[in-house]
Amino acid sequence: MADERFRSALEHADDRIVAGRAMDGDVESFAVLVRRYTPMMRAYTHRMLNASADVDDVVQEAFVTAWQRFSELEDPSKVKSWLMRIVSRKAVDRIRALRPLVDIDDLDRPAPAHTSPDEVVQARAGIAALGAALRELPDAQRECWVLREMGGYSYDEIAEELGIPVTTARGLLARARKYMIVRMEEWR
Repeated sequence: MADERFRSALEHADDRIVAGRAMDGDVESFAVLVRRYTPMMRAYTHRMLNASADVDDVVQEAFVTAWQRFSELEDPSKVKSWLMRIVSRKAVDRIRALRPLVDIDDLDRPAPAHTSPDEVVQARAGIAALGAALRELPDAQRECWVLREMGGYSYDEIAEELGIPVTTARGLLARARKYMIVRMEEWR
């Protein structure tokens, strides 16, 4: 009975406590982190690898790396972002490893109709304009915008990641969105 209460308490403990125990070599605490973050890491990796069969392998590799490198985690309360950085690197490594090496001279295919030179130029110009607009934002606004719009973070997660109050995160994000809407108007 005491074991069940301990497991239940561990399941509901915050990341700082669970990660701290895992850093000390507690396998049960590490298992809690695995259960807690596997779905998010799988979803992220699934998007990165375009539904590849390698998703589970990449997530597993990320957890193995995390277990081996727990000493590098400076703040146990930031274990979520630390795990996401690891899985992101593993996914990029997998993409690089799977990328076929093709000699451009061996290709003789016409470009698809939807990738006309005009459309490619237009898309690249839009991406360049977005990059320029993001660089014009103050750092805090840019961080909030990227975490929310590109990372899919909630307001609470943004606040936690940046170490700011949720209301500040909302305000920064609102100002960043307003600026981006005005700045990117011609690309709508």
